[in-house]
Amino acid sequence: MTWYSLRVESAAHRDEAMAALFAAGAQGVEEVGSALATSFPDEAGARAALAAVMAVDSAAACNIEPTDSLDWSVAWRDHARLVTLGSLVIAPPWLAEDLDPVTSIVIDPGMAFGTGDHASTRGAVLMLQEAMREGMTVADLGSGSAVLSIAAAKLGASRVWAIEVDPEAQGNAGENVVRNDVAGVVHLLEGDASVLLPIVAPVDVITANIISSVIRELLPGMAAALNPGGFAVLAGILDSEKDEMIDFLRRTGWTLRNTYVEEEWWSALVQRPSQHSS
Repeated sequence: MTWYSLRVESAAHRDEAMAALFAAGAQGVEEVGSALATSFPDEAGARAALAAVMAVDSAAACNIEPTDSLDWSVAWRDHARLVTLGSLVIAPPWLAEDLDPVTSIVIDPGMAFGTGDHASTRGAVLMLQEAMREGMTVADLGSGSAVLSIAAAKLGASRVWAIEVDPEAQGNAGENVVRNDVAGVVHLLEGDASVLLPIVAPVDVITANIISSVIRELLPGMAAALNPGGFAVLAGILDSEKDEMIDFLRRTGWTLRNTYVEEEWWSALVQRPSQHSS
């Protein structure tokens, strides 16, 4: 199987370019000197990622080339580890044998983004623990491997909607849901979050580990979909973007309850605008 490598030179907007690559489905991004390098299983995926990079940095130099087959799920094994986040532990299957199934999240990412190795995921899980109470309902937007959906189920959610547009990611998510014995709680929905969220509403908590531009587009729909007093967990936002995001949240009525910063990634727990509380 031929894969397609994408190499990006983005001096002025490096962090934004990396975020765009992950948001476009990159399963790993390698820093090679001043460049960012990743691979996709088809040329269309690589070109979609290139377009995402150009949207945040029109001056970026990008190059796509055919390459040997690469499976990020195999490459990931070389550096996989246990990740403890509050009361939960995220682990790959081969390190999970002795863990308590009640508090562990066993994730084999396959070709879906979402393991405890990424700082945005860690931030989202920590913020989610502050929001969750027994019996809450949750919508996980851009659910990827379903790591946040499974976390919500382990934290006591009565129902979780895992919404993801990528069918390949949903296949992997289904395997992870079964592996964690939460199939009775986590329900997979394939499609556009802006279309599906109103259908599953109202919910108590929404998670969105995406990128800031997409989050901003989705925030009005999130506000409408949340129950009074409901929370949104926002992640995948660069620390360099946080001031702009905080300003946008405040101008649109959201209440900032807590934040978490790790590496270049900023995560936040926000509460539903009061104007939707009636």
